[in-house]
Amino acid sequence: MPNRRGFFRLNLHFLFFLSGIVTVLIGQVLPIFARQFSLSDLQVSWFFPSQFAGSLVGTFFTSRFARRNDYRMATIVGGFAMIAGVLLMNFGAFPIVITGFFINGIGIGMTLPSINMIVLEMSPERTASSLSILNFCWGVGAIVCKPFVDLWSTTDGIGLTTILLAIPMAISTVLLLLDRSYKPLLPELSDPETSGPSIAIWRQPIAWLIALFNLIHVGFESGMGGWLTTYTGRLDGGPIFPLASPTLLYFVFFVAGRGVAPILFRFLSEGKMLMFGLQTILAGMVVVIVADSVLVLSFGSVIAGFGTSWVFPTNVSRFSNEFGPEANRRSAPFFIAGTLGAAISTWLIGFISEISGNLRSGMYVLLISVTLLIVLQIGLGLRARSVVKIERA
Repeated sequence: MPNRRGFFRLNLHFLFFLSGIVTVLIGQVLPIFARQFSLSDLQVSWFFPSQFAGSLVGTFFTSRFARRNDYRMATIVGGFAMIAGVLLMNFGAFPIVITGFFINGIGIGMTLPSINMIVLEMSPERTASSLSILNFCWGVGAIVCKPFVDLWSTTDGIGLTTILLAIPMAISTVLLLLDRSYKPLLPELSDPETSGPSIAIWRQPIAWLIALFNLIHVGFESGMGGWLTTYTGRLDGGPIFPLASPTLLYFVFFVAGRGVAPILFRFLSEGKMLMFGLQTILAGMVVVIVADSVLVLSFGSVIAGFGTSWVFPTNVSRFSNEFGPEANRRSAPFFIAGTLGAAISTWLIGFISEISGNLRSGMYVLLISVTLLIVLQIGLGLRARSVVKIERA
């Protein structure tokens, strides 16, 4: 049984790696679709709401499975949806392609939160570090995505890219379907002392503040992942060295930060880690906004990517620690908030770019987002300290 559980966990991490490729795929293939269908920035931006609308639907589906704590089946359904979605992107008709993004979004909305919740339940004693390792795998997928697209795609289409991505996803999802070694914690076995108060989780302001934090931050991550490649194409010069695009560097240091995070957690609390990450992102975004060349943009991308790395998993851990194990089955609004943030941010960047005639103006959305996150984190930090003082009293 331990070996089977280990294989189950390994397969989850592999599927999460593939989900990283699928999630950021949209930002890497949009320039191809923009040429193929002759789209403006505003028209391109509608691909994002399509994918994130699907993700919202997928999150709602996940909440159904969550009531039975059947995140494994939600992951399986999500895996098959992602396979269908990426294959539909191979067609040359615009309506079919945008439908593919929608279905892909459904898969993302089911797979990402479900795997996060499974890992949380399997690692109750080290939630923050376990989630950092899991999301490290997602980041590796994000790194691989752009060179993967560049290698197997052409200026006319992404056919081979979608097929090569769908095959390992199908293998991983089928293996997950056949593997029944994981036994979730049943709701009726939960501690009554924790299950009682959890019914009122979403009546507490702190829950909505944490969800708001997730809305803004996931919006930032999606905006960077979705528009950085296009933004790079609007600047002069080339990368630091061949293939080292700002997008690749962003995700490389995004992953590097998640590898460093478990070490930093030995010395810093969740609150301090979040503030450190946000301040680092802010510094990177200032460089990104003022960049007048791809070289300068690369440095800003490195800083922003490193700072972003541990913010999402740490906020997920904060939500779980705040409300206990039962929060895992009542997390739908938390993840829905993130999906809404992603849709709003990515579309708003394209909208502002269209009306201003300058994508740099649209990227200010990300700078403002980080500023809002810092203000929100200060408020949450003050609330946490006041709670500690009351408990000590």
